[in-house]
Amino acid sequence: MEGLKDKVIIFAGGGGLATAAAKFLGAGGATVVVGDVVEASAESVVRAAKDAGGNGIAVVVDISDESQVKRQVDLAVGEYGRIDGLFNVAANVHPDEVRRDTNVIDIDLAAWQRTLDVNLTGYLLTLRHTLPHMIATGGGSVVNTMSGAAFGGMADKVAYSATKAGIGALTRHVASRYGKEGIRANGVAPGLVLTEMAKLSLPEDFRDAILAVTPARRHGEPDDIGALVAFLLSDLSEWVNGQTFSVDGGVTMR
Repeated sequence: MEGLKDKVIIFAGGGGLATAAAKFLGAGGATVVVGDVVEASAESVVRAAKDAGGNGIAVVVDISDESQVKRQVDLAVGEYGRIDGLFNVAANVHPDEVRRDTNVIDIDLAAWQRTLDVNLTGYLLTLRHTLPHMIATGGGSVVNTMSGAAFGGMADKVAYSATKAGIGALTRHVASRYGKEGIRANGVAPGLVLTEMAKLSLPEDFRDAILAVTPARRHGEPDDIGALVAFLLSDLSEWVNGQTFSVDGGVTMR
């Protein structure tokens, strides 16, 4: 993909979607600096970028911890001298935490707070520490990961839904406040994407039920998201700002 060569992109989070995006970015000649709470996850994303022709380094980061976020940003600037983009893809998906995310009446407030700390405050922190560097070098691009839950809600996941909706507002704030300083910010809201984790954790009947209400003929694949993320981080998307893209086979139409 054009418009990526020599760009330095911060990844907040690893996993399947990050790996797919890193592959496209690496093929375009970009460098990724990947932070994840699991070192092996961060390293696998960097490996995907390098295998495709790019470069990168991995670091252990919990994005709810501001000191760790700052350390990742300082590492990127110290190693490469600049930051051109940010891909926020981290989420609070630990199985124990997911089970504790229920509804407004029953949810444990500690579970609510942890989800906010990672899914929303964590994105604020990565933005707080990367934007000044992007602005100083003329601008850059932010891609925040949302979800269809931001629009329709989830009956059994109040914290997840609320944070994903909040990410949309945060994205539009950045786009409107810093657009004149060369920053563009957009959101990507995936539908059911068959990452390796999804294949292992989601029962076949659940997947079939989702596909039955999806206008497309198949579920999503990580590359469906990765290609769009790479486009939004490239110079090809210079006039795209403040938008949310639902990549879900047509489940969300607006």
